[in-house]
Amino acid sequence: MKKALEVPVAESGSLIETRGIDFVPESERWARPRDLFWMWAGALFNVEYVVYGALAMSFGLSFAQAVGIILIGNLSFFLLGLTSLQGPDAGTTTFTINRAAFGPNGSKLLSFFNWLTQVGFETEGLALIVLAAIALFHQGGIDAGTGLKIVFILVAALIQLVLPLFGHGAILRTMRILSVPFLILFALMAGLSLGKLNVHSVAHGASWQVMFAVLAVIISASGLGWTENGNDFSRYLPRSASKSKTVIWVFLGTAIPSILLMTLGAAIFTFVPSATNPISGLPQAFPAWFLTPYLLVAILQLFAINSLDLYSSGVTLQALGLKLTRLQAVVLDTAICAALTAYATFSNSFNTLLGDFILFIIVWVAPWTAIYLVDWLLRRRRYDAGALHEDRGGLYWSNNGVHWPAIVAQLLGMLASLSAINTTIFVGPLSKVSGGADFSVFTGIIVAAGVYWLLAHKSVRLQEATKA
Repeated sequence: MKKALEVPVAESGSLIETRGIDFVPESERWARPRDLFWMWAGALFNVEYVVYGALAMSFGLSFAQAVGIILIGNLSFFLLGLTSLQGPDAGTTTFTINRAAFGPNGSKLLSFFNWLTQVGFETEGLALIVLAAIALFHQGGIDAGTGLKIVFILVAALIQLVLPLFGHGAILRTMRILSVPFLILFALMAGLSLGKLNVHSVAHGASWQVMFAVLAVIISASGLGWTENGNDFSRYLPRSASKSKTVIWVFLGTAIPSILLMTLGAAIFTFVPSATNPISGLPQAFPAWFLTPYLLVAILQLFAINSLDLYSSGVTLQALGLKLTRLQAVVLDTAICAALTAYATFSNSFNTLLGDFILFIIVWVAPWTAIYLVDWLLRRRRYDAGALHEDRGGLYWSNNGVHWPAIVAQLLGMLASLSAINTTIFVGPLSKVSGGADFSVFTGIIVAAGVYWLLAHKSVRLQEATKA
């Protein structure tokens, strides 16, 4: 077995991974569970998570309330650990495995939802990179006009292309290397700001309803928001890899940096209320000399976390059924993100679009995660790897390629999420009745899991009996 830090040579002999969603043979399963720790830590030691902590405080929470919500919300990274366990068995990506639960055709709708989600995150990251570049040039006395902004967008898109183009092994190795300077930056930020902490900046704190609303945001921004990526990166683990170690390493590699950075963001908000803006607000917490290194490292961090989204969106396009190689899918996604980033950079409605995007994530990901995990448990945590790649008539074909129990459970779960959600765009009836509390994550998971088990446990067992 290769050492954990080696970048595997692709079957073509190059360092670029040419494999897409096709099955990874055991002979090429070179990774170990602890490699996932470094990959996720390298991605999540990111300025975005500082902003999420400040965002929690912006709802009117006291510092103590915010810390409590951050700790509870980040337990959702256990869901990411659980949704990283199917890849080693199936040897393929998340939305190829998803064909077992939804059927090859039924899964296409969820693949499309996931592709939109990944592209949305990529666009958000690239837009922040461009804004950081504009701020850097402004530091040097250069104000970026329309032409220079377009150049920034194109250059950022081309740089963003590199890691996802090289693929899985390069991403894991790079994230491990970057985790060290990112940790050093976090320590510097903490050292420069925590002495100004004002824990009494919010005297009375927020109501329990507001706390539930913030909890929904934190859960979605942490573990729940990454569940659809997990197996894209765990599929290079051998079948024999310890499931408990996989869950633990993934949880530690994500929850630790997320909790630390969100707590730092909450602390900074107590003396810099504009800290929810990572480019023009958050830097006010630091001395002037730190602004340039902060912006430079922030850009590097945003490129790092975007690499995971861009890699996943590429393989999701393949799972959607488009006849593209993984490399072609990555290039196509990069072009789309560049166009959307241009729109976001020059649009005054970007904040509204971002709000709509967050609503979309909560509504579909919570029920999907529940269905995905319940289906895995009903199948006794095993898949027929070959059948996942069969287009017609295979084990998971069900009714014309659609497993209707999953579709019904997904729709009812989404309705349950909508009924209990509280955003500036839409407030569900259950949220209104409760005085504004947001239970959307929990209602979506509970309803979808219960409905899917009731409707699918017999059909799934029949499928499994056929396999046996």
